[in-house]
Amino acid sequence: MSQPNVERVIGRLMTDEGFRRRFGTSAVETLRQLVAQGVELNDCEWRALVAIDPRRVEQFARSLEPCIQKVDLEGGHS
Repeated sequence: MSQPNVERVIGRLMTDEGFRRRFGTSAVETLRQLVAQGVELNDCEWRALVAIDPRRVEQFARSLEPCIQKVDLEGGHS
């Protein structure tokens, strides 16, 4: 069971601006990178995470206090 990993991914989506931006650009690639780093997700969890609407994530993230947000200082520039 990888429920803690699902919770970590969702938590990171809500609090990490750079991660949220990468996920919004390519959820599949972002999750592939996490799996390559050792994050275990089963097929059901993978499908559920890929189906998350990035606009809703962004909307919720904006409602959080800035003190718990990780700001992306690169702003998407590589």
